[in-house]
Amino acid sequence: MGRVTERRRVVRLRDGAVSERPDTLVAEEPLEIRLNGKPLAVTMRTPGDDFALAAGFLVSEGVLGGPEELANIVYCAGATEQADGTTRNSYNVVDVRLAPGVTVPDITLERNVYTTSSCGLCGKASLDAVRTTSRWPITGDLPPLEPEVLAALPDRLRAAQRVFDRTGGLHAAALFSPEGELLDLREDVGRHNAVDKLVGRALTGGELPLSRTVLLVSGRASFELAQKAVMAGVPVLAAVSAPSSLAVDLAAETGLTLVGFLRGASMNVYAGEHRVALGARRA
Repeated sequence: MGRVTERRRVVRLRDGAVSERPDTLVAEEPLEIRLNGKPLAVTMRTPGDDFALAAGFLVSEGVLGGPEELANIVYCAGATEQADGTTRNSYNVVDVRLAPGVTVPDITLERNVYTTSSCGLCGKASLDAVRTTSRWPITGDLPPLEPEVLAALPDRLRAAQRVFDRTGGLHAAALFSPEGELLDLREDVGRHNAVDKLVGRALTGGELPLSRTVLLVSGRASFELAQKAVMAGVPVLAAVSAPSSLAVDLAAETGLTLVGFLRGASMNVYAGEHRVALGARRA
């Protein structure tokens, strides 16, 4: 299978001195996802947890909702020729087989563009698509989160990023309990892939919906990440950077709590503030 990291030569300049050395980089390769043998989407990802990525992707698209709907996931033949004339499987194509009786959605060009584009369809069409395909409403049974618990999450995420320490170029997504306990963490070149890997692992473990978790992502909170949170039943999405306007609209529409600029003791709550224990702190 593909490697998570690779080594490349780099010319290094430090304090006026030039040297050559190998550098560790995060690997990036395409992954084609097929559904019952038909091509569905291609994503650039860091190899590893490919089956979870594919399963999580299909949860976010409303295709899968539980492990009983999944028959299996297999690597397809994707042989590439090597320098010595031999061939090996690239492990860059997976086929997801649905269980008998599970409806296979119509895979149209519009759907394919919607699932693979970084921005997808814009405005109301995107919001309607998530609202009409989500299997679980965002519930209100999560206890109010103490701001101090939220403030501690980015440091816990960073401390658990093993590959980032070696490359400095990897995004992460993590699930936490309402008390701030780290439940699971995945790394990838794409934040959306890291979230899909989390959700896919939850699907196969029979843990959906993730109604008592907090999802934290490195970087910004895009519409796509808010969509994935909603489709997995996650009630709180937090990001260390800014959300997009459409992500805020989706959060307000679905009841998702959306926290941005989570840095130290500071944060902005863009939607669903009832899940954050603000109390007497409100000015």
